[in-house]
Amino acid sequence: MHIAFLGLGGMGQPMASNLLNAGYEVTVWNRSPEPALKLAEQGATLAASPADIASATVLITILADDVATEQVVLGQGALTALARGAIWINMATVSVAFTEEMERRAHEKGVSYIAAPVLGRVDVAAAGNLNILTAGDATLLDNVQEIFDVLGQKTWRFGDRPAQAATVKLAANFMIASAIEAMGEASALVEAYDVGKGDFLGMLTSTLFAAPAYKNYGAMIAEDRYSPAGFTMKLGLKDVRLAQQAAESKNVPMGIAGVLRDNYLDALAHGDEKLDWAALATVSARRSGQQ
Repeated sequence: MHIAFLGLGGMGQPMASNLLNAGYEVTVWNRSPEPALKLAEQGATLAASPADIASATVLITILADDVATEQVVLGQGALTALARGAIWINMATVSVAFTEEMERRAHEKGVSYIAAPVLGRVDVAAAGNLNILTAGDATLLDNVQEIFDVLGQKTWRFGDRPAQAATVKLAANFMIASAIEAMGEASALVEAYDVGKGDFLGMLTSTLFAAPAYKNYGAMIAEDRYSPAGFTMKLGLKDVRLAQQAAESKNVPMGIAGVLRDNYLDALAHGDEKLDWAALATVSARRSGQQ
């Protein structure tokens, strides 16, 4: 199995590295050459462009958003280069509408499309412990399960339509953002009464909310540790907006998503675009005069 891997950012680079370590033939490309050159030292083949992947039987992409994915896969010829019968696995967080459009475009080319966005930050990707959220034809999923087994600790299947996996990922990111917002508001409340947010969040994440998202982001909020960003404010805003778009297309009210969107905009207006999305918690503190 020859894998072409396009998009070697914080998540993509360790994922491609794990595939090389597992013995796969991997061709890599990235807009900035440094991550690709590091993987070449591991044995990866460097693609001169996204179109330089004609021999690949599987294409994996994990790019920033809809626009970047379309530019690389369609605009720069990656999809056109693939042979009929190849499989495209998109592991990025993209919109539901874009997922449906890419599935259609791939089908026209004789290429199968699988949506497989992931849960986990950079350290989780490096350890091969991602949770992979996927949907598509069951036989296709079986054919690439060995790849998912290298990249993740568990693969979750949510149906036979790629749009279903895209929706699950947006819903999951919406819940993480909601947890960050709730911890930020609650922390501002207790600090107004001279209770340290570290003590408060330490108690909660050891008792009522002893789950990874609360524990990890709670620690970041308690320590005001928002840089370097594992997932930026701008990406958080993007995913909330995509969740809203998906919800509107099915007449699903999501009132909390509107609050999250406005608070992300507040943070960006104050110059926080490069901080981790956990810094959403600072909006409540700033509004209450604590910062």
